[in-house]
Amino acid sequence: MPLIYVCDDVCDACQLGKSQKQPFPIDKAWRAKEKLELVHSNICGPMRTLIPTQNRYFILFIDDFSRMTWVYFMRQRSELYCIFKKFKSMVENQSNCKIKKLRSDRGKEYTSSEFEKFLEDEGVHHQLTIPYTPEQNGVSERKNRTVMEMARSMLFEKKMPKKFWGEAVNTAVYLLNRLPTRAVKEKTPIEMWSNHKPSIKHLRIFGSLCYVHVPGEKRHKLQENADRGIFLGYST
Repeated sequence: MPLIYVCDDVCDACQLGKSQKQPFPIDKAWRAKEKLELVHSNICGPMRTLIPTQNRYFILFIDDFSRMTWVYFMRQRSELYCIFKKFKSMVENQSNCKIKKLRSDRGKEYTSSEFEKFLEDEGVHHQLTIPYTPEQNGVSERKNRTVMEMARSMLFEKKMPKKFWGEAVNTAVYLLNRLPTRAVKEKTPIEMWSNHKPSIKHLRIFGSLCYVHVPGEKRHKLQENADRGIFLGYST
């Protein structure tokens, strides 16, 4: 054990007048060794503009091992409990693994008695950040920023109405799961998660003009074979 001593050279006035928070070490964070060993989560919103489904928030879940990301949209923060239960069942069935740890901030929706009781019953360890220290939840905080930057850029590029921010966010997450990242070596997040290399042949430019085929049963012989539309993203 190192020797513990008291420094007598500490200036009390300097500590009171100049104290600053120490920076977090770079590339020293603990990393999961398997799927769902640690899941990061954070809520973004509220947005001033509602999407067509009347949602004003979105929540991200990020698997620390693969950096695979899932997005869900909410009208109110209180919907977290129901959404997390659905998310947990879905990813555990897909991966044959169990969520072991959940890392989040101390928002009221994450610390409600109902949510904490569910995590306790399911054996999920809840890692809560220290107040005023978003760096401890840095993975989801940075992902939120990246997703919002991508979504805004896509909307501005095509001069689309703000009400389509939900489709832009969903598309950003879809693309990030298929893009290389420094957090995962030589693979994309979806490949790490599913063990299959994804195809990108179907990717199209968000907000571009597209044509939707109209089945012959829904048109007569002199009608157009397709309807014009705007490409708004991909199916989950």
